[in-house]
Amino acid sequence: MSLKVGLLSFGGPAAQISVMHQEFVENRKWLSEERFLHALNYCMLLPGPEAQQLATYCGWLSGRTLGGLISGLLFILPGAIAMAIVSYVYAAFGETSLIAAVFYGVKAGVLAIVLQALMKIGKKALRTRLAWFLCAASFCALFFAAVPFPFVILGAAAIGLLLGRESGAPPEIDPGAAPTTLLKTLRTVLAGILIWVAPPIAAMLFLAPGNVLVEIAEFFSLLAVVSFGGAYALLSYMAQVAVETKSWITAGEMLDGLGLAETTPGPLILVTQFVGFLGGWRDPDPFSPLTGALLAAAMTTWVTFAPSFLFVLAGAPWMERLRGNRKLAHALSAITAAVAGTILNLAVWFALHVLFSETGTLTFGPFEITWPEPGSLDPVLAGIALGAAGLVFVLKRGIATVLAVTALLGLLANFVLG
Repeated sequence: MSLKVGLLSFGGPAAQISVMHQEFVENRKWLSEERFLHALNYCMLLPGPEAQQLATYCGWLSGRTLGGLISGLLFILPGAIAMAIVSYVYAAFGETSLIAAVFYGVKAGVLAIVLQALMKIGKKALRTRLAWFLCAASFCALFFAAVPFPFVILGAAAIGLLLGRESGAPPEIDPGAAPTTLLKTLRTVLAGILIWVAPPIAAMLFLAPGNVLVEIAEFFSLLAVVSFGGAYALLSYMAQVAVETKSWITAGEMLDGLGLAETTPGPLILVTQFVGFLGGWRDPDPFSPLTGALLAAAMTTWVTFAPSFLFVLAGAPWMERLRGNRKLAHALSAITAAVAGTILNLAVWFALHVLFSETGTLTFGPFEITWPEPGSLDPVLAGIALGAAGLVFVLKRGIATVLAVTALLGLLANFVLG
């Protein structure tokens, strides 16, 4: 199931969360709505890719540690393979037009999927005036004021603790939940850290200290533990280091990598793998360019995602143990409302940058409004987006159908219009 989710997970975290919600909650009924949102709230507090962490958490709920590892790995695998392939095509031939044509229409389909996710989560999460306020406030803070994502989530949690009201019965603790102790958690943390640092240490022992694999391991390990707010929040810092300091890629290549990450399955943070691949391709010593690039890409992906597994597998047992705590429930409910605002922000941002080739900004003190240039609207992509909306909301078609149809329409449009 996680492999299916990984294959269908286009369009960033909002669409990926939507796919998981549909599969785990609605179709398979493996998790209740409350259990899914509880897991999502915890993952939103963690650094790293929240969608991959949510897949790991859902897998842990079904099969504990082994289930979490399998679910998380299968979520990453399709995107990692796809990104390795397109990175090689890009590095070796500098030609990705066919790939872009295949995925051109997928962007429009993702818009409908994100809107569907927003409506489903909003219906469950926005049941009180406070929840609606937090949703609107989080959207405005992110979209108009560029408030750092962690502050939005922590602020919502604090408001939930202070203003949350008792309503209904407290969440029930699952009697089958795995018991945990500090000793078990410590063992999990130590094992996770050893697994995380094993490849970087091996690179330092067997290669020169200044080898690109060692530098990649150091940089992306640091990035993994400070990566709150998703891939877009990291782009400026990552670009500064990768382009200006390390000279692994150019600024234009960074934008190309982001475009490829957006149009291939898997977490958007896999743009880091593209950076690592090109870094290894250009400085492969003592390997061949392809071997050096693949090793660098693998190292990047390893140190990027290993901490996420550690955070979830160590923290999930405690989160399940605390499910009956009313104060925690208030805080997490507030985070859920803020998450709805976050998804709305992602949906608006995605729509502006997908449907319009040019945007402008208006600045009023600390506030900045992004608006589209009407003349830059892509009418073909807008038409595909409307068709995707019809498939989702009128014909009630599944995500796989929507992505397949929009991909074919995008490919057809590319061939017809040149």
